[in-house]
Parts: sequence; structure tokens; C-alpha cells
Amino acid sequence: MDWAEDDFDVPPGVGRLGLSAPDDNRKYVMYHGTTRAIAQSILATGFRPSPDGMLGRGVYLSRDLLKASRYPIDPQVQDRVVVKVLVNVGKVIKIDHQDHPRQKTWHDYGFDTAWVPPKCGMVKSGLEEDCVWDPSQIKILKIIDPKPVPTYGARGYM
Repeated sequence: MDWAEDDFDVPPGVGRLGLSAPDDNRKYVMYHGTTRAIAQSILATGFRPSPDGMLGRGVYLSRDLLKASRYPIDPQVQDRVVVKVLVNVGKVIKIDHQDHPRQKTWHDYGFDTAWVPPKCGMVKSGLEEDCVWDPSQIKILKIIDPKPVPTYGARGYM
């Protein structure tokens, strides 16, 4: 199984995935990988911030569906889902190296979202990551299930 998003529309005024930093006070479509059971809990009661992680406390998301679809790491792919959300990022700080002076304290300096750029060496996959402090800045749009995606390339030709 691979992941494919079945709709490519974004609401008016909402940014698409890019390699550039999220702009302050903009809205972006982001993704959160989890299990089906936890997704149902999120739908019922909203996101609960992780107490700690690479960027400290917050809700961990990515503008990259591929990144989110890898989580959680342990469950079988059939049990994984991705929660598609709309996020008002507020004030954003870029955290682009390990031991950044504000890596876990960014919120204390007035930031709402911490952004780890792709290919900066902080994330093994090389994909971008975001951490949002306040779950009220996150609006749940839908749950995305894994589904087969056609594979293209040399393997498909004989």
C-alpha cells in the first residue's frame, strides 16, 4: 500500500507544500499520521499536544503527506491513517540544526509554530516537520486512508 490524496483542492488563501518556510499568520494544509483508534479520538476531542519531542511540547504535523504517512512507525500499514488539517501557523520560527538555542523553548519567545526545513539534517527522512503549540489553531478536515497507488517507472515495463 502507498498513500494518495484523493483531493488536491486547497481552500482559498491556503498555501500548498513547498520547500520554503511557512509564512507567518498564513493557513496551510498539513497532515498528522496516527492509528485509526487515535484518529477517532482526535475527531471526538481534538488534538492533544505531545508533552515532548524533537521540538518540545506541541502537535507534530507536516505539510508533506509522505512524511505523515510514515507514522506511527510500529503499526501495520492497514492500521495507519493520516489526519488532514488546516493550520493557522501564527508566528513561525525555523529550527534548522540540532541543539538550536530555541529548539525546545521556541514558544517561550512568542512563536506559535516551529518549522524544521527539509534536508537540514534534523529529520532522518529529510522531509519537513512542523510543531504547533496550540491545538486550537488546527482545524480537522478529514481522515485519509492508505490505498493502492499505481507505480510508474522502469519496473512496469518488460
